[in-house]
Amino acid sequence: MVNRTITHLLFCFAAILLLTISYPVEIEIGQKIVYAEHSLPIISDQGIFTLEVYPRKHKLIVKKHGKTIKTYPVAVGNPSTPTPVGEYKVIYKGKDWGPSFGPRWLGLNVPWGIYGIHGTNKPYSIGQHLSHGCIRMRNNDVIELFKMIPLGTKVTIYGHVLGDLSHDPRDLAEGDVGGDVQLIQSRLKSAGYYHGICDGKFRSSTTAALKKFQRDRKLIPNGVVSSKVYQELGLLE
Repeated sequence: MVNRTITHLLFCFAAILLLTISYPVEIEIGQKIVYAEHSLPIISDQGIFTLEVYPRKHKLIVKKHGKTIKTYPVAVGNPSTPTPVGEYKVIYKGKDWGPSFGPRWLGLNVPWGIYGIHGTNKPYSIGQHLSHGCIRMRNNDVIELFKMIPLGTKVTIYGHVLGDLSHDPRDLAEGDVGGDVQLIQSRLKSAGYYHGICDGKFRSSTTAALKKFQRDRKLIPNGVVSSKVYQELGLLE
């Protein structure tokens, strides 16, 4: 009897957990209730080391067992090619990719492009928003980091997916990539306009979905994500 009761309770718990995981989240866009996709999986802490990047402070922090052991100055992406905000992991380590990348490269699993932590032949850029999205370090620093950090290390890049909150988000159009593109795709998909993969790559399918959304909202159907589109999608007040 006890075993049967325990089995019944475990079954109920599993059913509740399955509903919690699989049931879509409601979002209201205009007068229409739509269903949002679940967010991308978050990288779990799996190793001794973790890296934290703070683009606004131009700082990379190395932690060991959760305690800071090293802080490095870095250069990050400019507003038009921002460093991708989110949680990633180091999936590749390489040497001597060329002068622009310095002596070492630590590649990240960003889904919409090739991004990494690397050295530079422009040391004056350290401490500024001057890269094309990668995280630049002084060459001696990246050599030290390369020796320290194993593959699979979690890398958290802090910030807002739409950029610095003191500025309007960038206009987006076909050819752009980034977390902001992925967010737009997700909102369009939730509203029933976009049917592709939310991969952060602004291609013709995203343009077509956006133009239909713009027409339905009495906006100019030019395929450009402007402040008006951000507002209609509920991303700006």
